[in-house]
Amino acid sequence: MPLRALIVDLDSYFASVEQWINPRLRGKPVAVIPMMTDSTCCIAASKEAKKFGVKTGVGVGEARQMCPEINFVESTPGEYIRIHHEVIALVENVMHVDEVLSIDEVRCDLKGKWRDKATALALAKEIRAAILRRYEGHITCTTGIGPNGFLAKLASDMGKPDGILVLEESELPQRLHGLKLRDFCGIGRNMAQRLNAHCVFTVEQLCASSRHLLHTIWGGIEGDRMWCSLRGEDVDRPPTKKRVIGHSHVLPPELRHDQGVHSVNHRLLQKAAMRLRKMGYCAAGLQMFIKYQDHRGWSDEIIFTDTQDTLALLSAFEQLWQRRPSRHQVVPHATGVTLFNIRPAAQVTPSFLTSEATRGRLCAAVDDINISLGKNKVFFGGALGALDYTPMRIAFTRIPDVETEG
Repeated sequence: MPLRALIVDLDSYFASVEQWINPRLRGKPVAVIPMMTDSTCCIAASKEAKKFGVKTGVGVGEARQMCPEINFVESTPGEYIRIHHEVIALVENVMHVDEVLSIDEVRCDLKGKWRDKATALALAKEIRAAILRRYEGHITCTTGIGPNGFLAKLASDMGKPDGILVLEESELPQRLHGLKLRDFCGIGRNMAQRLNAHCVFTVEQLCASSRHLLHTIWGGIEGDRMWCSLRGEDVDRPPTKKRVIGHSHVLPPELRHDQGVHSVNHRLLQKAAMRLRKMGYCAAGLQMFIKYQDHRGWSDEIIFTDTQDTLALLSAFEQLWQRRPSRHQVVPHATGVTLFNIRPAAQVTPSFLTSEATRGRLCAAVDDINISLGKNKVFFGGALGALDYTPMRIAFTRIPDVETEG
């Protein structure tokens, strides 16, 4: 079975970028946090910090106990996106990038003579050398090569940091037996529990399971895909469809009150509406949530006629806002909005009974001004007080658009 996929995965990406742009941090333990407050958690850790056990999700206080010398830095998403595009260009100089998997990970398909192990390794070494040269060794990558994307991804995880690892068909499945179930993409906590319920506790047992059993455990074709992927088969996956557009935010201490929650959500919804228009979609549903410091939460949603008009969406938001429970004695901690039931605007028949056509031109003009002159040059007033507190965030599988989310 030939080698078909090569994954380039940047090591400790956010923290490495911070060390690259700030020489003072090089060689020191670094944790990236969304805001400078002790009540948040780490979203990334440098290689030096990971040696002390600091990792994504660890609270600031806990990280400081693990590593008293740790340096906390506030995330700079714009830099991560800029260097992401630089790295893609470096890889493209060696071989074509077939898929951007995340901000720090890309997949290249191996075709023709590239499927030869020696050739694939030479390509991986050339990519690694290009990244090392450009960032003087402060940003590194790990490359995984395998018979399919699933195994290439697994190889990149096994080779970290700063390594090159090949998984060949002849090594399967024995070379996987030392891993844990949760090491596999597609096996989270809930799926691991379902596997355990069917007496699958180890990777060796997983690899030995029948296709029928995995189909049953996964409840459908994803189980068949897992069975095939473990055997190195090239598995076709259906393209993902855009289903929601949303933003969430951990509130800074100065906005942990009712008006702060309202202003932040107002701003987040304006950003989501701008993204909706740029992508050419309409939405027919809005969901809002609030999490509180007592670990309780509230969420609600509202359905409406398909729209991409900010004013219509803000009207729906105000209806949701009035439905929230009164919790005056409890401090809000995080909040967010999500647009759902989205579909291409070309599939939506506009209503002749509303003024959305006129308002659409207004929204387009606001978008143009903010893109050409900079964010927040024009905005709807409900966001006042939160304009500086809703920075761009980077999800695991989506690269933000700096124009609409900066």
